[in-house]
Amino acid sequence: MEQALWTRARLGRCGPPLDLLTARFNKHVYAPHAHDEYTIGVCVDGSEVIDYRGGHIRTGPGSIVVLAPGEMHTGGPGNATDGYAYRALYATPTLLIDGTLGAALPHFREPLIDDPELAAALLRTHTDLGTCPDPLEAESRLPWLLTALSRRHSTARPTTDVIPGAHRITHVVRDRLADELLEPPSLADLGAELGLSRYQLLRAFRTTMGIPPYAWLAQHRVTRARGLLESGLRPAEVASLVGFADQAHLTRWFRRVLGVTPAAYRNSVQDRR
Repeated sequence: MEQALWTRARLGRCGPPLDLLTARFNKHVYAPHAHDEYTIGVCVDGSEVIDYRGGHIRTGPGSIVVLAPGEMHTGGPGNATDGYAYRALYATPTLLIDGTLGAALPHFREPLIDDPELAAALLRTHTDLGTCPDPLEAESRLPWLLTALSRRHSTARPTTDVIPGAHRITHVVRDRLADELLEPPSLADLGAELGLSRYQLLRAFRTTMGIPPYAWLAQHRVTRARGLLESGLRPAEVASLVGFADQAHLTRWFRRVLGVTPAAYRNSVQDRR
């Protein structure tokens, strides 16, 4: 079966979009083309052969491919029987330079990258955002991973990871997210208010809390949801009242944090009463 499924995530409530592609092809061969953004793909099955910069790239499961903006390329099955499947995202150059020195575009000498840890993180994030493209989650996870890609594998030099006043910054961000949990501000806007880049804000928050901002907010929402469920409200009602996109989004995080579904939790506390 051949398919190409596009999902659009938004980096922050009013931030720029970022396109995600989930593709599986048996025989499809792309015509020569180029993108304005960096094309970053992870092969999940089979093998694809990509014509790029006068040579050929052959992918395999777990390999990362980075194609630069404006570079012509094509792609097709690596063999006649298995086809190929991959996940890709299309990132503006600014998302790869936030945590590096200088404003030059990151240059990747090798378009094929072997980094199992980063490949797995990219696939997890792609899957989660394809299911529920929460803007704060997208803004917390994607720029962080793209900066890691640039810092690890391009010629760009990384900036320092020491953020003065990290605890103070974190408390300011936590207070804003808690106060505006239904429509949280973007990390880019919060960073601008504090005189920080998005990467610096994320670094300060993760260093202090051990988790990114979206995960902290999700746990705060779960805490708020518990009280509403205990008061007798149904999960579908509670989800919108605490800022989750829908009941499925609430259930996903409720189970992660507490190990049970919101409905099971509501039933248990109601039974005790």
